[in-house]
Parts: sequence; C-alpha cells; structure tokens
Amino acid sequence: MKRLLVAALLAFASTQALAASDCILDNCADQRPSRDAPDSARDSAPAQDAPPSRQWPGPRGGGGAPSGDFDFYVLALSWSPAFCTTGGSQRSPAQCAPGANPGFVTHGLWPQYQNGYPSRCGGDGFLPFSVLSGLGDLYPDQGLARHEWRQHGLCSGKSPSGYFADVRAARDAIAIPTAFKGPQEDRQVSPLDIQRAFIDANPRLRPGMMAVVCRRGTFQEARFCLSRDLRSFVACPEVVRQGCRSQSIVMPTAQ
Repeated sequence: MKRLLVAALLAFASTQALAASDCILDNCADQRPSRDAPDSARDSAPAQDAPPSRQWPGPRGGGGAPSGDFDFYVLALSWSPAFCTTGGSQRSPAQCAPGANPGFVTHGLWPQYQNGYPSRCGGDGFLPFSVLSGLGDLYPDQGLARHEWRQHGLCSGKSPSGYFADVRAARDAIAIPTAFKGPQEDRQVSPLDIQRAFIDANPRLRPGMMAVVCRRGTFQEARFCLSRDLRSFVACPEVVRQGCRSQSIVMPTAQ
C-alpha cells in the first residue's frame, strides 16, 4: 500500500512539473526581454488566471517545422495601456509616450496547428529594410516586427512582404468595439464582456473563435482565430482554453 501511495505522489509531481514548463502559442518565445524584441515579456508567461495544472501542447516535432505547414492563424491584438503600465515604457518609449494612447496594437499573426504550433522553421531571419520601413503603422515598434518575422513569419511559408501583407489584412479585418476606443478611465470588466463586445462588432465572429488573455488580474490582449486565407474566423478550442479565467479584470487606460 505504501509503495502504491509513493508511486502516485511521484506521478503527480511529474505531471505538475510538466505543466509548469509547457507553453502554447507565443509563450515559449524569447524568455528574456531584449532590445530587439521589446514585446517579448508578454510572450514569456501563460495567462496567470488559467488553472496551474493545465498542460498546454508545445511545438510539434523536435527538428524544426517545415515552413508553411500549419492549420490556421491566430491574430493577437495587445491592449497597449496594459503593456505600458507593466514596464513596457522602458522597452518601447514611443508606444508608451504621454498622449500616444494607441489602444489595441498588433502583437502578431501566428501560424497554429489544431494541437500545438510550428516552431524553429527554417529560412532567412533577416528582415529587409524595404519591408521594415513600411510597417510603421502596423507594429508599435520595429524590434517587435523583427521578432515576429523570426518567430512566426518564417513558419508562414511566405516572403516577408507576403507575410506582413497578411498581418495587415488580418488586423484590418477586425473591427474594434467603440467602447474600447479612447476610454477615459480604468474600468473593471469581465472577459465575457470583452468577448461580447468584439462579437457584436464583428458579425461573423462566434464564441469559441477568440480568447481574452489576462495576467495578474489585468487585461492583456484579444486573440482571434482566422483561416489560412484570412477570409473567415475558425473555431480553436486549444486557443480558447488559454483564455482568462477571472470573473473580473482591470482594463487600464493610457497614462
């Protein structure tokens, strides 16, 4: 009996260790913030309100995924005031400058499998200036654009210009709810309220096709699942499971 109890405890400990190290989507990318990837701190940890024992599938395969092999895209739109009030102003001063107030900004467009995501895709990680110079209104920082190309663009199977054209098309396909444009004060909201607002503003969007992500009780970003051709929203249970589990979260305003 004692042997069985010890074995059960060891198995439980092993499961907990695995759950703590697993990650999904962009959560494995660049664990330490760097000058070249100013937004990487938002990639380094899963949603704090998710159950700690939940195991997120990691990258598929161990030798690098073939470029262009994925099932759908995830578009992540970050709430800039949350980024700026949690240390982001030191990494992206222009984004967080007084009066800038960009609201939702493009975090990234991520190739995704139904289970897991492509990682370490081959290709040239260099982003030509001819492409980078045209992304000023698409990303809040050029370093983030470079990071997203290396981490995700290379897995799209497209050229830099083709990939960022998709990023722009995906971003432009999402209607931002009026209530989230220029709020004047911090507000207490529920993740369900945020989801409903986006569903009301985007008629083809349905529950199960997006996730609201929070961290330490603060709204971080909204993630939308889109078909490879960007013509429709798609169901994405694995992405939805990563969403915020809090009943109430803070949506800060720009400083």
